[in-house]
Amino acid sequence: MLEPAELLTELQRWSDEGWIRRLDRAFAAFMLDLSPPCEAPVLLAAALLAHMEGRGHSCLALDELLANPAELLGWPPLAADSLRLTLQSLPAEASAWLSALQRSPLVWVDGGASASSAATAADGSAASPLVLRGAKLYLRRYWACEQRVASQVLQRAALQQPVDQAAARVWLDRLFPAASPGTAGAATFDWQKFACGVALRSRLSVITGGPGTGKTYTAARLLALLFAVDAAPQRLRIGLAAPTGKAAARLKQSIEAALGELQLSLGDSLPLLELASHIGAARTLHSLLGARPDTRKLRADAAHPLELDVLIVDEASMIHLEMMAALLEALPPQARVIFLGDKDQLASVEAGAVLGDLCRDAERGRYTAATAAFALAVTGQAIPSAYLADDVVGGDAQALAQQTVMLRESRRFGGPIGQLALAANSGDARTATTLLRADTSPALHWLDAPTAAAVVRLAVDGRAGAPGGYRSYLQVLKQRPVGADRPAFEDWVRRVLTEFERFRLLCAVREGDWGALGLNQAVERALISQGLLVKAAEWYAGRPVMVTRNDHGIGVFNGDIGIVLKPFAEDASASGSSAGLNLRAYFSDGQALRSVGVSRLADVETAFAMTVHKSQGSEFEHTVLVLPQEASRVLTRELVYTGITRARRAFTLATGWPQGFANALGTRTQRASGLLELLNAGELP
Repeated sequence: MLEPAELLTELQRWSDEGWIRRLDRAFAAFMLDLSPPCEAPVLLAAALLAHMEGRGHSCLALDELLANPAELLGWPPLAADSLRLTLQSLPAEASAWLSALQRSPLVWVDGGASASSAATAADGSAASPLVLRGAKLYLRRYWACEQRVASQVLQRAALQQPVDQAAARVWLDRLFPAASPGTAGAATFDWQKFACGVALRSRLSVITGGPGTGKTYTAARLLALLFAVDAAPQRLRIGLAAPTGKAAARLKQSIEAALGELQLSLGDSLPLLELASHIGAARTLHSLLGARPDTRKLRADAAHPLELDVLIVDEASMIHLEMMAALLEALPPQARVIFLGDKDQLASVEAGAVLGDLCRDAERGRYTAATAAFALAVTGQAIPSAYLADDVVGGDAQALAQQTVMLRESRRFGGPIGQLALAANSGDARTATTLLRADTSPALHWLDAPTAAAVVRLAVDGRAGAPGGYRSYLQVLKQRPVGADRPAFEDWVRRVLTEFERFRLLCAVREGDWGALGLNQAVERALISQGLLVKAAEWYAGRPVMVTRNDHGIGVFNGDIGIVLKPFAEDASASGSSAGLNLRAYFSDGQALRSVGVSRLADVETAFAMTVHKSQGSEFEHTVLVLPQEASRVLTRELVYTGITRARRAFTLATGWPQGFANALGTRTQRASGLLELLNAGELP
């Protein structure tokens, strides 16, 4: 068997080759320092656990590692061969690895108590950096988060709220008028109406669905329903939140627009807009929970709960495990939380795929006879038999499944982009390729791009049949009103921001010529060379910037996108800034504008191109998805689907490697997690 020192030497070589991070090797060395007689299997498991955590996994599945390490880790052939040789010097049986871990003082063994009965353990687990549950190895922090999330979800989903079913039926019929007999969809089950109904009876609900299925439309009607059935609706404290500032702003705008339309149809029967006026601005989750730059501790927690009765959280697929644990524990026990999100989008950058785990059975439904009876009483609809659980003929179903609703009809994505999204989401590369290459619709196009220069040309001028590239926003930039008053100036700023948001390059990777950093530089150079931009320093008028870190002091948040401009004349003279820094970055919150002096923006990057991950929560009229010309483990079905569904009117795939596109659609993101097991352990009796 390898000696610990020999293994550390091998880990150093892997780090030098770029197969693992320096942090992963350092973590193994730290484990050896904590427990000098540490066995080699424990050290290797610790290093690979840290490596997997860095890739978004919340644990390391030891049985999968030993059965098929190359598939689990997705390493290149040379790295996989090196790992295989190392494993040959260690025990081959999982039982031997588990025994070594169980003997180690570094590991606390979770005996398997259910999440609903024990979210923490006092048997020395706090002193052990690693936790072993079955064949899954955790960093203790993520094990604790998983336990806390499962406990909160099961408790909230299972706790039934009293519902006046007759009143709910009256209002749901008003909020969701039935289609007229003989019209298309008249006999279709209304999943939006059903989602509102089931959300009444529990303190946790999940509404999932693809673009255009009406998640925020449904949420707006749920708010109206909550106001309508409450004896004192003016007392309801309602919060709106999302993982990023961009997503939060879009949620607020969508909710307000839907409520405005709804008020017209409801008339004077419910003062909806007056009641909704008390809802504050939508906030990022970091802002809602009181994140601070100097600590991981949040201001809101179980001891200092949020002052809310209802919380609606959009883009829930982006919420990582630790944030979900913190959010659920910060909610008062009586509060109602509704998560909105697309389960098929990319998961969070950090560890966990919480929405995916919560929605694992969403397509099947698995609704019990009790849920079917409730649905019939409050919506007047019978759940289609295909979505009923086996307990109709004997068996159990999860409490969570009864509070999860998948919206199944897209009202926006019925055209070519919708067809492409469906093909991508089902892994049908043949159909997706045919749609992109057919040239029958200007909405779809495949740009065979053997060089990045072709992508840059598209970024500058756009293509036939699709909203233009960045030239269009720079033309608006040059139309700055001269000697105008402040309202005219602000209208111009809004037009610049709106025009820029029509088009975006989305990249699968960050580094390299085909990554966001390389393409940002290339597009910037092209615009300067054509006289469309003038750049004399780092900051220049017309520079699009994306905030990369929350800064509560100046009111900008990770994911916010703005444009650098010369300020209104009076603001410029009042600032007293030097000429080079007499610029401000302007951001939009609906029709409202906010601006920050560029000298105060420490964490931003140019935003002509951005990664697909960073684009979540955004939509653009024309989206260009740029795939690299070589294999990468980030090329997955979820990444392609997310990129496609950022497009409203036109989508372009830019790659000169067709097989890479097909490979991506055949590769599903699999994140190691024990959350689903914990949730399954909490089935209704």
